[in-house]
Amino acid sequence: MSIVVTAATGHLGTLVIDELLQRVPADQVVAVARNAAKATPIADRGVEVRVADYNDPDALAKAFGAGDTVLLISGLEPNRREQHQAVITAAKNAGVARIAYTSVLGGPDADFDLAADHIATEQAILDSGLPYTFLRNGWYNEVYTDQIAVQLANGVVGSAGDGRIASAARRDFAAAAAVVLTGEGHEKKAYELNGDSAFTLTEYAAELSKQSGQDVAYNNLSPEDLTQVLTGAGIPAPFVPILVGVDNAIERGLLASRGSDLTRLIGRPTTPIADTIAAALKN
Repeated sequence: MSIVVTAATGHLGTLVIDELLQRVPADQVVAVARNAAKATPIADRGVEVRVADYNDPDALAKAFGAGDTVLLISGLEPNRREQHQAVITAAKNAGVARIAYTSVLGGPDADFDLAADHIATEQAILDSGLPYTFLRNGWYNEVYTDQIAVQLANGVVGSAGDGRIASAARRDFAAAAAVVLTGEGHEKKAYELNGDSAFTLTEYAAELSKQSGQDVAYNNLSPEDLTQVLTGAGIPAPFVPILVGVDNAIERGLLASRGSDLTRLIGRPTTPIADTIAAALKN
């Protein structure tokens, strides 16, 4: 019986593996990755690597074992609803003990496009009858700070108005996942995970200005103008309306705080956006 992490070489997956290894021996952890070479650093830490792709049901059938606890990290591809179903089916057929899923803040209450696949996946897990935990992750600080080079050159662009974003660092969400995967009492629970503090994009731009010493403004665009900007920036067409929809959700308060589950799970305050900005500017 192992703790199995899917998409283990992704941004979140690698952090979850790291957090798990601070809590349990490496021989209790399994990393599922579609590229064995990319998973070499994980294997070098004593973690078993199983090669499987969300699009390959035969490989997924070999990725899980009876009694495993599985973390299904949501995919990024347009067909991720079908991919998630393939993982759920493989996990059920293998007789896993529990499945945890990285969902979206608000769960069924989230009515924006990005949330639709998450809501469908939660329902698929419920329909499977597997013991579950839903990790309803809010926005990551890094969604913004990964774009700092562009922001310093062109400003912060969006259509979120004065909506507040209760984000946290990706590491915070990874720590919460590790706590749930290694602890007891999390079955049939849905955790709403967000940062302790929230900010508007105007406040984000002001903090970036302060720390960088450059004048960075937030340009609040109409959804139509933001669509043109994202398209011109080379964002793949299927993702443009999803990103515009997220800003609309932010404007309507759907990515603001929904409680303190994240802090309670990890046993410490979440990482403020100012700290993530500072770390990004040092790199």
